[in-house]
Amino acid sequence: MEFFGLLFGTLFISALISYLVIFFFKKPVNMIMLRIIGEEIAYSWQKFLTFALFVVGVSSGVNIRKLERFIAPITENNPRPDLTPAFWGLEIYRTIISTLGGLAWALLIFFIVALISYVIVKGRERKIPID
Repeated sequence: MEFFGLLFGTLFISALISYLVIFFFKKPVNMIMLRIIGEEIAYSWQKFLTFALFVVGVSSGVNIRKLERFIAPITENNPRPDLTPAFWGLEIYRTIISTLGGLAWALLIFFIVALISYVIVKGRERKIPID
């Protein structure tokens, strides 16, 4: 039971944090996508980015190694941790920070690529002669 509580607790927290970050960045990402790649495929790319951010957020927030300690056999080298309130508090904090860190890196990479793409698009627009 401890295993499932920790698994679903961290999964829920990381999914909630991912949703909130995606919600707050939805409008800026949409504006960037519309400007760089156009309206025709911007919606599809935004959906893909939303999916990718959920994957990054959840995989960053849920600590598989810590969960493995609950299903591995108990030995001297692998004691099972007690789920004290202090453990839960620390695990919730770690899940929030890890999820935000993973999402921050993913969004940073997106915005760097978007900035480079924007500069390329602007450069091409300036070279097109107006008749």
